[in-house]
Amino acid sequence: MLKLTLVCMLASLALAQHNPQWWGNRNTIVHLFEWKWADIAQECEDFLAPHGYAGVQVSPVAENIISEGRPWWERYQPISYKLITRSGNELEFADMVRRCNDVGVRIYVDVLLNHMSGDWVGTAHGTGGSVAEPGSKSFPAVPYTAQDFHPSCEIYDWNDRFQVQQCELVGLKDLDQSSDYVRKQLIEMLDHLITLGVAGFRVDAAKHMAAADLDYIYSNMRDLNTAHGFPNNARPFIYQEVIDHGHETVSRDEYTPLGAVTEFRFSEEIGKAFRGNNALKWLQSWGTDWGFLPSDQALTFVDNHDNQRDGGQELNYKSPKQYKMATAFHLAYPYGISQVMSSFGFDNRDQAPPQDAQERIISPEFDADGACTNGWICEHRWRQIYNMVGFKNTVRGTDLTNWWDNGDNQIAFCRGSKGFVAFNNNLYNLSEHLQTCLPAGEYCDVISGNLVNGACTGKSVTVDGNGYGYISIGAEDFDGVLALHTDARL
Repeated sequence: MLKLTLVCMLASLALAQHNPQWWGNRNTIVHLFEWKWADIAQECEDFLAPHGYAGVQVSPVAENIISEGRPWWERYQPISYKLITRSGNELEFADMVRRCNDVGVRIYVDVLLNHMSGDWVGTAHGTGGSVAEPGSKSFPAVPYTAQDFHPSCEIYDWNDRFQVQQCELVGLKDLDQSSDYVRKQLIEMLDHLITLGVAGFRVDAAKHMAAADLDYIYSNMRDLNTAHGFPNNARPFIYQEVIDHGHETVSRDEYTPLGAVTEFRFSEEIGKAFRGNNALKWLQSWGTDWGFLPSDQALTFVDNHDNQRDGGQELNYKSPKQYKMATAFHLAYPYGISQVMSSFGFDNRDQAPPQDAQERIISPEFDADGACTNGWICEHRWRQIYNMVGFKNTVRGTDLTNWWDNGDNQIAFCRGSKGFVAFNNNLYNLSEHLQTCLPAGEYCDVISGNLVNGACTGKSVTVDGNGYGYISIGAEDFDGVLALHTDARL
């Protein structure tokens, strides 16, 4: 009986770790990649909360090595668990979390439980003044010594479980998560962040750690801090980076009982479709029929900080029309736990975030329209994206109905009686009277404009008493998508 009770308790803990702890009807996370804590706090207050964003994934918070040129990936090479990086110190981090929680925007931290920094000749210096000798696995600021790591080996065979989970991912020193001492250090680090008010964690390189070890670590974390507005007994939201293309020995399914999992196949397939390599009509069955995870277990994105640099099928900001269309579909179709990317511009894979002559990260600057201008891309501030975040909030809880397509690359569908969206990825115009499922009235197309003081700055659509409206998207239009919803009625 006791064993059964324990199993039930662990199952309910894991189920709770799938809850993102969103505020109100908000349901989209933005990854403010490499932003400083003070700038994120300001963004929560000035932009994210007013535009209905639910949360922010922030870059790793632990002290990392200082690498020549300051490539973005140095943040993924920790040498201690001090909260001091180029994004700011612990006081600035705590202030950001408090200010974002105060306006209903949750903070999720990208955490590095798998490893410490990689090979380094001699002494490595950290962003908080710590030193380490990664070559000999000496990290005195934790402290870790060689006995806290797996023996060094390289991953040659990605279908060999031992190599994947005990050898060194791109040379990063691989922690032994089965060790009680290592577990204690990791749990204390996570608990400290929870105490500061974070809502959960993105777990980097999760497939490189045994699911049983992660289960122990997650289960022994403290509950979320009620002083930051979380309910009693609320568990941290967990989403785990597991790259699984469907033929991996270490499967995503090992991790779904513990929390959500990053659904990389979503990113690849949505890229193929909106690049024109797969007809949009096939998206009617989007989701689990495509071999994706169940919706409540899948963390979904058009691109993330890794794959936007890989030059594969995935779309990124460099193909803006297709990227906005894919993001609109992502946010309109009822599948997955949605995250949007907010990038900085890059010309090579290793490029540092925008920085000054002293290699300090610089704050984003904005033009009169609110767009970023100084090396930051800020896709989350593109009207076509932030208005679809609002669309997703408005239609939350409704089903997809009234799918329409032209047998090719023009599609449309309703979200209950609250929203309608149409796409044209053909080289000819979409011009149809379509069922919008909306109450009669005039609606602002939130892709081409905003509803301001009762008027639309872009196109509008008149819906008749039967729910039909004339939908027009030209092949040469700036955007290949049109979206209407009940909160954008004139």
